[in-house]
This record gives sequence, structure tokens and C-alpha cells, in this order.
Amino acid sequence: MSGRVIILGSLNVDVVTRVERLPRAGETLLGEPEGRLAGGKGGNQAMAARRAGASVVMLGLVGYDGDGAAYLARLQDAGIEVPLPAAHDVPTGTAYITLDEAGENTIVVAPGANAALSDAGLDAVDLRAEDVLLASLEVPLQVVENAVRRAKDAGARAFINMAPYAALSPDVIAMADAVIVNESEMRLLAESGLMPTSLVVTFGSAGARWDGAEVTGIPLDSGQVVDTAGAGDAFCGALAAALVDGEDQESALAAANRAGAEAVQWSGAQPDAHL
Repeated sequence: MSGRVIILGSLNVDVVTRVERLPRAGETLLGEPEGRLAGGKGGNQAMAARRAGASVVMLGLVGYDGDGAAYLARLQDAGIEVPLPAAHDVPTGTAYITLDEAGENTIVVAPGANAALSDAGLDAVDLRAEDVLLASLEVPLQVVENAVRRAKDAGARAFINMAPYAALSPDVIAMADAVIVNESEMRLLAESGLMPTSLVVTFGSAGARWDGAEVTGIPLDSGQVVDTAGAGDAFCGALAAALVDGEDQESALAAANRAGAEAVQWSGAQPDAHL
């Protein structure tokens, strides 16, 4: 029985506005609406793992509304297993994204249904030793911690993408097969005194490092960079997919690096993401 990538994370609708430059504090700018796009770290990582060829299970919640129905249909059409039903009485999570001409962005997230995810949702999947769990932190932290513990009890590998950064229990950080952070999250992790067993650090266009393994960034012309939103998620999803496919640390890191570089070349956190 082959392994699966089990994604635990958020499902958001991204409301994207393009501006010439990002606004300063207190400033109002006029922009062009980009539309309503599929996003959320969990959904982005699930789609990236699926694009890389993995069998994927998405543990995340949407609201019982039109946005939620459209998102679930999108995931299922991509061949991703979504065992949790839509949540009643809460809206689908929404991210408000401002994107400038250089591809940089600011993001504010209203969690909605993501905050309603509970430990009961973990019962929707039986973790197996050949699976890889990938969890990010836009859902309740207790659920993330318990998912990691369950994965390790089942003999599966567990990876934590500490984004957005939050301090988790030291025992959970220590038992993860690797913690994945960007440069700013790495600094916060170091300041916290938490000690992961293994650490993956992404450096944007400069590449990435996983303990002793390192890859350099893939050169892109400025005109190729359309939108940096979701590049880190593409990296994480592709990394998990490569590992579940049996790739070693160095080749999995290289595959993730390629996926991250590819992801900045389309608009939105996922390709063809309009809902």
C-alpha cells in the first residue's frame, strides 16, 4: 500500500487586489481587483503535493457556503481526498491580499471555518507508517500538536511548517521529522529556544537548506516573477510529495526548490485558482 501526503491546514478564499506599490501605514491606494482565488496554506500545499503526483488527503474545513462548496469541488476535481464535511454556522476562511507590481504582498486572514477544526477531524484518516503528515499553523495549534503525536504513534513521518509562526510544545517540535521555516520564522524559532531535530530553511530566490543539504535558487528574470504568494506552500507540498515517493533528502529538497520557483510565475497561490 503506497504512502499518502496528509495535509493538515487552512482552506481560504483569497481576495486579491493589485496595486502599483504596497500602501504605507494609514495610506489609501486605488487598486485593480484580481478576483476570488483558492488559497490557504493547507489548500496550497495539498494542490502542490497533488501536482507533484502524490496521493493527498486534505484535513481542513470550509464553511457551509458558496465559497466552501466551490473549494471542495476544486480539491475533489484535482483528485484530492477531502474527508471532512463543510462546517455549519461559520463562513469559509478569507485572506485579503494586496499584491504590488514586484510580486510582493501583504496578507490579512479572517480564519472562519479554519478556527473550528478540532481533534475530532483527525479521526477522519487512519495514519499509516508510509504516510507523510504536513501541518501548518493557520488552524488551532492543539490540533496540529495532536496530529503530530498521532502521526509519530503510527510510525509516519511528520513535518511542521511553522507559518504563520507560533510557539508549539517543545516535545512536538522535537518529535517532528523536520520543522520548515523561512528566514524570519527561523529567527523567531531561534529566539524561542525550541530545538527541532531537523530544520528546513527557505531563503526565497536564494534557495533552501535542510541540515547539511543545500540548493541554490533558480534564476528568474524580473518579468517572470508574477506573484510570490504561495511559493513557500508549493515548496512544502512538493517536498512532502517527493519524500512519500521515496526520494532522499537532497533530491526532495531540489524538487521542492523547483516547485517554489515555478509557483512565483503565476497569479495566485495556486495555478488557475479562480473560484
